[in-house]
Amino acid sequence: MKQILTSSIALLLGVSSLAMAGNEPAQVGPRPLYLVSDMEEGPLKTKLESCEAGPFYRSDFSIGHRGAAMQFPEHTKESYLAAIAMGAGVLECDVTFTKDKQLVCRHSQSDLHTTTDVLAHPELAKKCSVPFKPANPATGEDAQVECRTSDFTLAEFKTLKGKMDGANPKATTVEEYMNGTPGWRTDLYSQTGTLMTHAESAALFKKYGVKVTPELKSAKVEMPYQGFTQEMYAQKLIDELKQAGFSPKEAFVQSFNLDDVKYWIKNEPKFGKQAVYLDDRVYAKEGFAASLENMKELSEQGVQIIAPPLYALVQLDGNNNIVESEYAKLAKQADLDIIAWTLERSGPLAQGGGWYYQTVTEQIKRDGDMMKVLDVLAKDVGVLGVFSDWPSTVTYYANCMDI
Repeated sequence: MKQILTSSIALLLGVSSLAMAGNEPAQVGPRPLYLVSDMEEGPLKTKLESCEAGPFYRSDFSIGHRGAAMQFPEHTKESYLAAIAMGAGVLECDVTFTKDKQLVCRHSQSDLHTTTDVLAHPELAKKCSVPFKPANPATGEDAQVECRTSDFTLAEFKTLKGKMDGANPKATTVEEYMNGTPGWRTDLYSQTGTLMTHAESAALFKKYGVKVTPELKSAKVEMPYQGFTQEMYAQKLIDELKQAGFSPKEAFVQSFNLDDVKYWIKNEPKFGKQAVYLDDRVYAKEGFAASLENMKELSEQGVQIIAPPLYALVQLDGNNNIVESEYAKLAKQADLDIIAWTLERSGPLAQGGGWYYQTVTEQIKRDGDMMKVLDVLAKDVGVLGVFSDWPSTVTYYANCMDI
């Protein structure tokens, strides 16, 4: 029954056997037009309005972040199919592992309590690293729970259903805790939520002719884990890509752990050539300041692509215009290519856009302003691609600008 439902969803989304051919059409839907109509008047808006009729095609500039996670449960088959339909040319499976050391698609090893229905399975919920403890209204203590993929075997993991990421920390019951989807998202497309292994995601992406950018997530358990070392973990990701038939040119393996990237560069140099260092230095280390020296240090270690949060790539100039950041200029001087993350993850932008727009908050006043940021990332920074929780936005822009 689940297979029939998934096939029906694929057909409704427009993902058919035609998507395996060249020059694949994309269905961008109404959101890009909404964003363009919400822009302030000017040449950029006029240009984007001129592309309203399409046609639109798949673009490698458009990267599906966890699939199409703005409205579909992240890292589920349904989310990936939606992203493919929207023209994402590259898809992401965040990779972690189960109790029996099988690779699965989850953003974190310890997010099952917010991204799946594990708490609705009492016998499985008992196995969570931190079983559910209700909030205490009298003391103000929040609910506590932590369910890791490593708490369950692959067989147990596959009995779960993905849901929209969210939780109610003030909940006194499991049902209340699970009912935490942010108001600007939706539960309309979370009725199936088919979880996937990394190998299954790779096979799906290969079937539809899209490229892959799997991210090796940090383990929450101590490594080595039952003899499973970090190096074995990194190698297993590559091995599964090879088994799915991906060539190194079709893969952008990524990690926040620079040692993972260096491992791929040394031991899988063909895949390492396009390995992506997710640069957390800009927010994970106090006092970090980009310099030509620390950018060249990455390049000298063999890193060719870096991917920081998008706020690191833009700033305001003296006239309060959104422009390319010094970080971006230095990275390019060090011959580093750049990928940006993440568009469409901030909800309504009327209040400045929050974390992802923190360096340009003063100029983020409406939803349409994200198109200004996207334009700077594309034309001034010259990024290779942009991760988005709703890939059609980037697909629309890429087609309109003939990227």
